Amino acid sequence: MARSKAKVYLCCALILISFISVIVCIAVFTRPRCPFSKAAVATDSEICSGIGRAILKEKGGSAVDAAIAALLCTFVANPHSAGIGGGTIFTVMDSSVIVFDIFKGDVRIINSREASPTKVKSDLLKSCPEESMTDVKWIGVPGEIRGYEAAHKLYGKLPWADLFQPAIKLAREGIPISDFLHSHIENIPNSNETQSLRKLFTDNNNNFLKAGDFVKFEKLADTLEMIANQGPDVFYTGKIAEDLVQDVKAAGGTLELQDLASYKATLTDAWNVSMGEYRMYFPPPPAAGSLLTLILNIMRGFPLNPDSLTGKEKTLFYHRYIESFKFANGLKKYIRDPRFTSEKRAKEFTEESFANYIRSFITDDKTHELQFYNVTPHLDSTGTTHVSVLHEDGSAVAVTSTINYIFGSRVVSPRTGIILNNELRDFCGRADSILPGERPPSSMSPVVLKSKSRTLTIGGSGGGRITTAMASALINHLWLGKSLKDAIYTSIAVVDSENAVDFERDFDKDVIEGLKALGHNHTTLRKFYNSVNAVEKKDGCIFAVSDFRKKGKPDGY
Repeated sequence: MARSKAKVYLCCALILISFISVIVCIAVFTRPRCPFSKAAVATDSEICSGIGRAILKEKGGSAVDAAIAALLCTFVANPHSAGIGGGTIFTVMDSSVIVFDIFKGDVRIINSREASPTKVKSDLLKSCPEESMTDVKWIGVPGEIRGYEAAHKLYGKLPWADLFQPAIKLAREGIPISDFLHSHIENIPNSNETQSLRKLFTDNNNNFLKAGDFVKFEKLADTLEMIANQGPDVFYTGKIAEDLVQDVKAAGGTLELQDLASYKATLTDAWNVSMGEYRMYFPPPPAAGSLLTLILNIMRGFPLNPDSLTGKEKTLFYHRYIESFKFANGLKKYIRDPRFTSEKRAKEFTEESFANYIRSFITDDKTHELQFYNVTPHLDSTGTTHVSVLHEDGSAVAVTSTINYIFGSRVVSPRTGIILNNELRDFCGRADSILPGERPPSSMSPVVLKSKSRTLTIGGSGGGRITTAMASALINHLWLGKSLKDAIYTSIAVVDSENAVDFERDFDKDVIEGLKALGHNHTTLRKFYNSVNAVEKKDGCIFAVSDFRKKGKPDGY
């Protein structure tokens, strides 16, 4: 009898052990693979993500060090998107104020967006309807290097010059042209104004270089080397400043030495709001973080779960989403440089009560005419790049950089090799006049989200589509159950400055027809330039995503 009981107990124990083993195996083999465990960098270029990783791991640099080195690399790999002839916005969460994975302090914003020159033409905005982007009159005072200087002084660990070496090497020795860059090179027009730009990407027979061919930026390499060795002042008060001003004036521009000499980056605390379980940190105006916050707050006031993306609920979800963007379009005119205009209205946009108010105007059975949303049409830009960095010490950086349109103004400074921005076009449709020194409104929204157990650093590029791409990624990831990668890769619906809607190529056709039935106007975009790069720490794992649309790839360890 005792033996029989022992056998029964043994069989039960074996069954229990087998059952537990099966559960453990299911848990192990079905949970997401942990790509990185300590740190990661996400950029528009695999080469540049690798450079950021090397700064972190091999060199022992800070998150800001990695971000600067990765950006400088990006300017060589994707010179159509950004460069030292442009401007940038950093959102930095410092590890010194993270205790036991609980965030204890402030997040800082370093804004070095381009500014209008002292001699900006008083009637410049009358030229806004012009289609041509190639004109020196739109060039703003470049702030990129002053932004790096401020960020490095606060958070850098490595010597300033070390951050420039990888980009100098690539610019001098050459880098293969990606398919993505090549698609933009082919569209450079053949005009007197663009000859210096075309020359960068043509062979001795004046034929465009092909994808895979190596391109060198030797003049730019000299400029980067000078900044690395002599410091930021050489760009603003030294030899580079003199050369840059001469070249811009020779092309008919209004840049003065005093414009560069007086330029300063601004340092402020990040604005922050509660966003579900997260605290979301973002830059104040002239960045568009308050509009992104408004859209997220409007949408999370509706019932949101994975079922929101099925059947008729999916059409209703996108209808509400598009309506949110139409109202945000109507409020863009209040996003201005706070040194010249009050921030009060923009601050109101971040409050849940304001989102509740706007949500009350959204009707589920129809859309409305343009006037209902009080929209002022404005130009939609398409350039920009973003870098996200998460350091093993817990610090995080989201930084977005731009020269505005593809290849900016399409004007290259022959003496320095710098491609100059056309940032002043961002005032079009958003202002009646431009004051000297004023920074134009922006769609850039580098964001860090922090909860007790998670950190997410995220940002986007694509001009006016930045807010669209980021809102889509965050809603799909935080509330609709998608992984970070799937959320970023989700096809998007773009609401343009006149409230017409366009859909990415693989967008659900049934939803498109349903939205048309609700009265939404449909337009057609040839290309989608939106791109989101993000890094997230979740349950001890680090996930990094570089958007497939720019064919980037993250790196980490």
